Amino acid sequence: MGRGHDSDPAPGYLDYARVGPLAPGAVAALDDAVALARRSGPAELDRLFALSDAARASAARLLDARPHEIALVPSTSNGLFTAAAALRGPGTVLVPRDEFPANVYPWIRFAGRGGPDVRLVEPDGPLRISPDLLRRHLTPEVTALTVSAVDSLTGHVAPLAALKEVLGPDRLLIVDAIQGLGAVPLETDAADVLVSGGQKWLRAGWGAALLLIRDRCAERLVPGLGGWAGVTDPFAARHPAPPLPGAAAHLATNPDFPAAAALGAAIDDLLDRGGPAAVGTRIRTTLAELLDRARGAGAEVLLDGLGEGERAGIGTFRLPGHDPAAVHQALEAAGVITTRRGAWIRLSPHVGTSSTATELFADALDALGAAGAPAAPGAVGGLDSRHARDGTSASASTSVSTRSITRATAHTRPTDNPRSQEPTCPTT
Repeated sequence: MGRGHDSDPAPGYLDYARVGPLAPGAVAALDDAVALARRSGPAELDRLFALSDAARASAARLLDARPHEIALVPSTSNGLFTAAAALRGPGTVLVPRDEFPANVYPWIRFAGRGGPDVRLVEPDGPLRISPDLLRRHLTPEVTALTVSAVDSLTGHVAPLAALKEVLGPDRLLIVDAIQGLGAVPLETDAADVLVSGGQKWLRAGWGAALLLIRDRCAERLVPGLGGWAGVTDPFAARHPAPPLPGAAAHLATNPDFPAAAALGAAIDDLLDRGGPAAVGTRIRTTLAELLDRARGAGAEVLLDGLGEGERAGIGTFRLPGHDPAAVHQALEAAGVITTRRGAWIRLSPHVGTSSTATELFADALDALGAAGAPAAPGAVGGLDSRHARDGTSASASTSVSTRSITRATAHTRPTDNPRSQEPTCPTT
């Protein structure tokens, strides 16, 4: 996408929780970085390599961190695997059962391979984790909690500061922030480790993600995936060489410099707009209008009644009596782009979403109401009207040890779990 092209999405685009179309500033930064890489003279390469330092400086402003506390990794998943490889056992990391799988597999993969055991904590209500639930599971062997800052299905904002207060200074709070960073204010000060890619709310595309490792916990994380780019002398006569200070110790190789440039430009644009507080106010206002229109059409809103600041830029609904696949298709035919998760339709506007999107959405719902589409057999699945988890019992948690994953509850059927249907590719 060149600088001369309009990079704004279609007027009815309400799918930023899936992928944020590249922002103009990110497109321009990519163009400039690619031009430097094409020429590849000494001066151009110096400027190209400096783009990652500039992006880290911008990220430090956003996260109220020091630049050396931030490294650029290829993706959110890569950053979480880096954190899992760095957290050595013994001990146990708590993982909410309904976490997005990108924040589950890194911990499972390293359990028994030098990492801590994993305890999958069952929710006892509509939320994945709460300070009270965490407090009940805070046994002596627990060394960390990993959690998403924003739930990708419900849009609920995790109370990071309250969770960290329960954990205390000696246990780590590890945060997957991709569904909130750039959309709403987050209590990032509470995070000891934070990871976020730029392809959603930051509108920076793929290839670069932020890995924040606070100085207060740096000594507790060994560079498990750290490679030649994470040492003081990569061309030493003998290896291993000492690790670099800060988050850079965990780098496997150099970052994608054009992607870093796009990420830095996107963060600068966010800060120029007034930062997450200003942007978040607009996003939440737009989302509230969309959800009001959905309620007016008879829709049920998932986790309705969340208080101010408890919902980010994501709202999810379903129309009782209607086939959810047909609802999703009707919205798309009307120019409204959303994501379907089982029986639920997810809305995620951005700061640039205009009133046109709201009107297109309302008109499409009105048309569905007039048509009176019947429900498909078995269409209503996932979370019921009380937001209870289908197929789970009241068991408090399960553990992943070096031997196996054990469960004391009935298995949730993957086809009934809308969280399991998050596509790995934005074109699916």
